[in-house]
Amino acid sequence: MTLALADGQFDAEEQELIVSLTHEQLGTDTDVSTLEPISPQELATHLGKGTEMAENFLRTAVMVALADGIYSVCEDDLMHQFCQALDLDDQVLTSLRHTLEDLEAKQAQSAQGGTLKPGGEAHQLDVLHPVKHWLDDWKVHDPKVARFICKMIPPQCPFERDVTLFGRKIVHIPPMCKVNPLYEQLVGLRFRALSYLADDCEEDVSKYI
Repeated sequence: MTLALADGQFDAEEQELIVSLTHEQLGTDTDVSTLEPISPQELATHLGKGTEMAENFLRTAVMVALADGIYSVCEDDLMHQFCQALDLDDQVLTSLRHTLEDLEAKQAQSAQGGTLKPGGEAHQLDVLHPVKHWLDDWKVHDPKVARFICKMIPPQCPFERDVTLFGRKIVHIPPMCKVNPLYEQLVGLRFRALSYLADDCEEDVSKYI
């Protein structure tokens, strides 16, 4: 919830998701609207510094930040605070920030009618590799975390659509899989979570498909 509040917006969809996760998965009657954002120092106290739990928490936070295809400056700043407090290597977050800065520069250049520099796409992939490897290494061994992943990540790439106003197209929204440079990693993570619930926990995962 702290991450959802980082950009100053806490829309109805985010609230509904968090209520669902806390009530259905954690079995608590806590009113999430009364909860205060948690500080990085509080996280470190409960998760420990440099622990596997802290590392997996950071992976979860990255997943939450990227699930909607948008990684904001506010989210990036909070993520780095979490990383520092938990005594974790911030190389992955730095790589992610540089990648998104490159994408933003390319989009601005394209919008101005410019041409992309040779090797730009290869540079993007090289910079993004540590983040992809880091997410691909995440092994799911907790049913609560697995259910959380299955709820957070949509089962398929949302369809692209046009936004029209008075019969005229004003903007085109591409599929999330084209917006989010780590969409394949999120889909792979969701598949591992589904497999864990079905094979190891013998749960019915049809509601997530």
